[in-house]
Amino acid sequence: MTHSGNPFGQVLVALVTPMTADGEVDWPAVEKHIDDVITAGADGIVVTGTTGETSTLTDPEKLKLVEVGKSVSAGRAKIITGGGSNETAHAIELYKASERAGADGIMIVTPYYNKPTQAGILTHFRLVADATDLPVILYDIPGRTGVEIKYETILRLANHPNILAVKDAKGDFSEVSRVLNQTDLMYFSGDDANVLPHLAIGAAGLIGVTANITATPYRVIVDAVNRGDLATATAAHQQLEPLVRAVMTHVPGTVSAKYILHGLGRISSPRVRLPLVGPEEWEAALIEDELALVKGVDGADFSNFRPDRNAAAGGALPKVHGTTR
Repeated sequence: MTHSGNPFGQVLVALVTPMTADGEVDWPAVEKHIDDVITAGADGIVVTGTTGETSTLTDPEKLKLVEVGKSVSAGRAKIITGGGSNETAHAIELYKASERAGADGIMIVTPYYNKPTQAGILTHFRLVADATDLPVILYDIPGRTGVEIKYETILRLANHPNILAVKDAKGDFSEVSRVLNQTDLMYFSGDDANVLPHLAIGAAGLIGVTANITATPYRVIVDAVNRGDLATATAAHQQLEPLVRAVMTHVPGTVSAKYILHGLGRISSPRVRLPLVGPEEWEAALIEDELALVKGVDGADFSNFRPDRNAAAGGALPKVHGTTR
């Protein structure tokens, strides 16, 4: 099911980090959720990414998520750590520690808030990739970081022996095609609505938020594309559309995914850490209206969906804050 030479997998879940009502990591729920998504068809797990609330996790929590992921997956899925830093020195140390903790790969996000030049981005990625022997995915998401990885910069980074892939949340399909034509880089769709279009032009897989709810349809889509069955892939894509809309359009994907997972009884609390908060009443209503349109999606049975808007309200202040130092 995995492309030759692909060390990451093809159906990767951008894992939520289940938490208790007071905002502490719910480690038994983490273990159960990782097992659930692997059973549903995921062959890669990205822990401590944007969806995992990396900005408010402590470094010890990030490293424990790698360790727990490795233990639960037991070789069934690759564990990729996505929690970097906008401070190059901190990112280097964190990824080196993640490698020691057993990570199978790392995903490096473009430095956020600093808004570095392309020379700064190039240096950041190169220094982090130099510091580890793990395979690297570059994460291009200008909507969150404020800067994109320019085409010319991607071409230069493709020469680094550890940099093997890009997670694309930029949505520039012509650029994806150009890079695929001119490099050996693999692409992973970083936008749930664009998974099939990305795969259709040669992407290796996806790193998805909606896959927290069900990875099974993404397994169907990827396997169908692998064997050239566009009709099957398209049908699964169309069935998924209202679920993707429910997860990805009204509130941050982390918030909606936790709200839905809790309503399905799969995690004990929908709590997120501040400054994220649970959906407001009108936002929750929109999510629930979208879910009512979901029909025939494997692993997404909402007949017993019991959302708890009160449990999701607000956000938590954890006992120990995350910090860059």
